Amino acid sequence: MKVILIEDVKKLGKKGDVVDVSDGYARNMLLPKKLGVEATSKNLNDLKLQKAHQQKLAQNSLEAAQAFAKNLENKEVVLTLKVGEGGKTFGSVSAKEISEAAQKQLGMTLDKKKLQLESPIKALGTTLVPLRLHPDVTAEVKVVVKEG
Repeated sequence: MKVILIEDVKKLGKKGDVVDVSDGYARNMLLPKKLGVEATSKNLNDLKLQKAHQQKLAQNSLEAAQAFAKNLENKEVVLTLKVGEGGKTFGSVSAKEISEAAQKQLGMTLDKKKLQLESPIKALGTTLVPLRLHPDVTAEVKVVVKEG
């Protein structure tokens, strides 16, 4: 019997897969527990429409991420750090501070969790911080740290 999986089933398949299982397994396990539905022509058509809709949403998300990256391309976020004798900085700049400064200076909301800052910035100068907008799109935020 062919079954369309509604949820991921271990050792059988992922959600949306059409699998061929024995009649008993389908009737006694998959269908009563709402893990799958019988693969009728109506259900197959519904699955096809759902996949098309998901692809369209994914494409829109990708285009939005690319547009945001293009918009962010020539902009910079300026932050200040206190500097002592010998050019030694007091404190550091974290992803949270970069996110807040971008909101104030550029009017753009940058998720601090998507900023891929390996360690806080502890030096003066310009740093390019990768920003993961989408699994396929990574932008770079130019962060300028000045003495202040």
